[in-house]
Amino acid sequence: MTISVRAFAKINLGLGIGALRGDGFHELLTVYQTIGLHDVIRVSVGRGSGIEIRCADPRVPKDESNTCYRMVEKTMRALHAKGHVVIEIEKRLPVQGGLGGASANAVAALLGLERVVKKALPAEERLRIAAEVGSDLPLFLVGGTVLGVGRGEEVYPLEDLPATACVVVTPEVGVSTPKAFGEWDRKVARNLGSTTNAGLAALVRTPRLRSGQALEAAVPTQTGGAKLTVPGASDRMVELGRGLSAWLSMSYSGAPFGRGRAENPLLELVRAGIKNDFEEVVFPEYPELSEGKSALERAGAKYASLSGSGSTLYGLFASKAVARAAVEKLRRQGWAAQATVTLTRGQYWRGIFDC
Repeated sequence: MTISVRAFAKINLGLGIGALRGDGFHELLTVYQTIGLHDVIRVSVGRGSGIEIRCADPRVPKDESNTCYRMVEKTMRALHAKGHVVIEIEKRLPVQGGLGGASANAVAALLGLERVVKKALPAEERLRIAAEVGSDLPLFLVGGTVLGVGRGEEVYPLEDLPATACVVVTPEVGVSTPKAFGEWDRKVARNLGSTTNAGLAALVRTPRLRSGQALEAAVPTQTGGAKLTVPGASDRMVELGRGLSAWLSMSYSGAPFGRGRAENPLLELVRAGIKNDFEEVVFPEYPELSEGKSALERAGAKYASLSGSGSTLYGLFASKAVARAAVEKLRRQGWAAQATVTLTRGQYWRGIFDC
């Protein structure tokens, strides 16, 4: 039996880079949002042993360095399952694009494998294994709008925001995430001093944030002469946290937008001043990415940003019709653009096995 699974992509609604941790990772603060673009993963188990990765894209590794391989290896062990596992990857998402394709593939492989062997891991065990394999894998076990902290692997489901028209632009460059982090560290050392980005504020440890809570509990504030909760916490991280908090609080309260008309809360991002820190180091290295963001804004995006470390850019639009018109305009200008939509948590899970 072969099980087919959609591996949906994600975008980052703001991304703050904090201190370099003792384990070699950076502290991060971001809101992940799943979108409708996806790869397709097919999982089957036959006689024998071992794991086989199949993919027509030569850029996708077929050995144990593939996230699907590592995820399946750990899952088979945890399920006490045996057999020769074949993972077929139909690649539709860009490689090194900032959309989390490899991570989404691995989670899709886990979910498909559970169905094939007719065994399921407890939710906590799934999350533990996912975090061991990669920092942004756990978000794909939640879906929808998700707060990511720590190195990105600590995830907390936020209240669903409405589906929003989105245009994704995929320039013909690949950005290495480790190299982007390295350039960020060099920038910090040059311009801010090595201690400026020293840490992330104490963050919430509750499984769900509700309306009005947002990130206020997550970001330390200064009252009187009191110090920040975590000494030396990054001012940039605190600033982003407050921006996210303001945006989420406003979004969930249904605050009116201009002329007394309600606005899609995802389109209010620009008012919160939320940004992706990677743009500061990736855009100078790849000017075409900065040009792509500007092209999205000129095409009518209410908010445009780099996703993750790139190279994918995205824009949020007021309607599907406006997004489709933007795609046509961008393609005439030579950009590889696709229209899609953000997915609520319910839409995400309903779509995973609907192949």
